[in-house]
Amino acid sequence: MKRNNNNHNIHASSVNDMPDIEIVDLENDTMQDTDSGNFHSGNTRSGSVHNFHTDSDDDIEDLYVDADEEIPEGEESVAPAGIRRFLNFHVLFALVLLIVVGVVGYRVTHWGQRISQSDIFKDGQGSYDDSWDSILPLTDENGQMIINDASNIVVFGNAPFADDRDSSDNLANLIAKETDTTVYNCSISGSYLAAQQLNYDPTVAPMDAYCLYWLVNLAVGVPLDGYYTDAANALGDKTPAEAEEVINTLKTLDFNTIDTVAIMYDATDYLSGNAMYSDENPTDPTQFTGNLEASIEVLQNYYPQIRIIVMSPTYAYAVDENGDYVSSDMYIYNGRDVLSTYVIKECYSANIHSVSFMDNLYGSITEDNADEYLVDNLHLNVKGRKLIAKRFEYFLNYYSKDYASQEK
Repeated sequence: MKRNNNNHNIHASSVNDMPDIEIVDLENDTMQDTDSGNFHSGNTRSGSVHNFHTDSDDDIEDLYVDADEEIPEGEESVAPAGIRRFLNFHVLFALVLLIVVGVVGYRVTHWGQRISQSDIFKDGQGSYDDSWDSILPLTDENGQMIINDASNIVVFGNAPFADDRDSSDNLANLIAKETDTTVYNCSISGSYLAAQQLNYDPTVAPMDAYCLYWLVNLAVGVPLDGYYTDAANALGDKTPAEAEEVINTLKTLDFNTIDTVAIMYDATDYLSGNAMYSDENPTDPTQFTGNLEASIEVLQNYYPQIRIIVMSPTYAYAVDENGDYVSSDMYIYNGRDVLSTYVIKECYSANIHSVSFMDNLYGSITEDNADEYLVDNLHLNVKGRKLIAKRFEYFLNYYSKDYASQEK
């Protein structure tokens, strides 16, 4: 058979024209750096070792410092910039803090001048020259003063007027003697100013019937006999002894003959934690000041000829959980407020209704002299009653006896 040489040559030529293929020995560590064209080899089959050193190796070695290598004298290791900023900030903060603490400490230890308590009271306990007293006259519809000699007075309140009712040392009787007037004592022992319920409910708070608001309504002719029948049935033996007498007086007394109404409730509302005031409803009878304001409005509407004098509570001690007397300016009941706040709010209520306000907390029996005028934490002794009666006479006759000009 004849061999075709041409075909064979073509085939050989195509094979010889193929690119060279490198055979990589996976068992050999020799590798080529494709970027630099250099080889890095480990052990070859011949056992020779070829070390190829490049510039990149020098760069890497420069990044590391041998721990045992000594820094040449005169050279310092420089911390990275981030660390330097961190340290600088904290050093600055520490310095500022030390300066602030030093200044505060110096001011505290060198503030003012130290004096002893004996130096403070070397001239006595002092006095309350600034009181909330407000003596206002009765005025007509044109704002002109009406000055009359008072002859008939009605007093409302609780213990200050109700204690020792039949005694000549009773406060109402002392006022009658001091002012030479007829005094109708319509106070109720054990009563309070702020009603517990907006609508009277003898099953919940039977003593509400004897709060100022309902007594004043009875005085102007509102038929409330049922209230007092229900109250007496609910209270039983605890019904105030004078309740029936007071009710009959208010139902039969002609208030057109009355010149002055005096109102004095002690610190019972504060000690009981009764609600004090409401900005939304200033005549809310369930509030200490609301009951007062609602009662004043009733009296002024029905009997504008009556001059009203509101007399604040005197100082009273609070009683803590251990039964100890503590300052009523530091102790709060039922989350309300201190006694002085009750008095200040009461003063405001009197002022906005243009009636006189006799401040007994700062003007009569104060925290400094309370031991001299109280028999316990609350009730007045005879000396305390006489002091109040004397002050009331001054308020009552301030304009008729022209006390103002005598003080100049």
